[in-house]
Amino acid sequence: MRRCALLLSFLLTTLLGYAQLKHKNDIVTGADQTEKYLPLLKGKRIGMVVNQTSIIGDKLSVDSLKVLGVNVVKIFGPEHGFRGNASAGVHVVDTIDGQTGIKVISLYGKMSKPSKESLEGIDVMIFDIQDVGARFYTYTITMHRVMEACAENNVELLILDRPNPNGYLIDGPILDMKYKSGIGIHPVPIAHGMTIGEYAQMINGEGWLANKAKCKLKIIPVANYRHSMLYKLPVNPSPNLNSNQSILLYPSICLFEGTIVSQGRGTYFPFTVLGNPDLKGQYGFSFMPKSIKGMSETPLFQDNECYGLDLREYDVKKLIKSKQINISWIMELYKAYPQKEKFFDAKQSKEIGNIDKLAGTDLFKKQITEGKSEAEIRKSWEPGLSNYKKMREKYLLYK
Repeated sequence: MRRCALLLSFLLTTLLGYAQLKHKNDIVTGADQTEKYLPLLKGKRIGMVVNQTSIIGDKLSVDSLKVLGVNVVKIFGPEHGFRGNASAGVHVVDTIDGQTGIKVISLYGKMSKPSKESLEGIDVMIFDIQDVGARFYTYTITMHRVMEACAENNVELLILDRPNPNGYLIDGPILDMKYKSGIGIHPVPIAHGMTIGEYAQMINGEGWLANKAKCKLKIIPVANYRHSMLYKLPVNPSPNLNSNQSILLYPSICLFEGTIVSQGRGTYFPFTVLGNPDLKGQYGFSFMPKSIKGMSETPLFQDNECYGLDLREYDVKKLIKSKQINISWIMELYKAYPQKEKFFDAKQSKEIGNIDKLAGTDLFKKQITEGKSEAEIRKSWEPGLSNYKKMREKYLLYK
């Protein structure tokens, strides 16, 4: 017993020391500031909405908090699963975590929102997942559903905030709620420019939960952070965002999921290349998608050579300087593609999304096919984009 007590004391000192050390100069995530929230968890039964990005130091937060004596009774896993090894779009089943023995309830399978039964026996729910700042990245939708369930069942939600690696970027058309879907449920632009904690405050403040319910929120903010800061994620947020380049390109390139152009799924460098077999002869660069377990088992154009753009060495400083998503790539490849009527055909592959749902409007596709200029396309995003930026200011935790 004495040995266990010493071990706990040592780990606690190490974690607190780590946070205090980083406070001096560096960005410190909410999770790493254990001294601010461990007292809130004492004597409580804890549920955790987490995945592989939920770390304290370099250890998964579930594992660390268990060792520190926190009574974690249930884990809720989003898309890609609790430990992040499920492919995009693949339903995840409930299970028992082999390392901790804790029941893991999937929020990306039969259930997308915690049920009343699943929340029984939980005093505080923790949400700690790394977002990448794009509307069609599903973790803000998971958070919305968790907030709604917590509000309905009087469970407090503790958010351990993390930086947005695309926090500098606020751009794109506002979602027309006619196109509300599993890849967008809030009237925000493609790149929303908020951390997960700020976004939660916006969901509450704008009355977006069912029946305009309010979730009881407690947020542990990121220390030493500003939205203009570039932040390299210590853990890949999902299997196909496996590099800093892909994360910074993602708000621009994910629109291609609504086209007949591969974004490199089925390679080890997804979301950094674009191509299609029919573009042979127009581009010198090519890649061949393969089935890769845990990333893309059945990628678009599997085992076929795709020709197009190699953006692995693209200078992302151009994006950062412009503070805009890049729509010139989709305009260019539409012009280059020989069968225009198929470019936005969502029936070509089960992996292709609906461009109207991705863009959040049916106008974007029309503008591309009609050959509108980039200036004309961007003009159509107003005044919605400016109104959003003004609304966003009410919920900011960071300058």
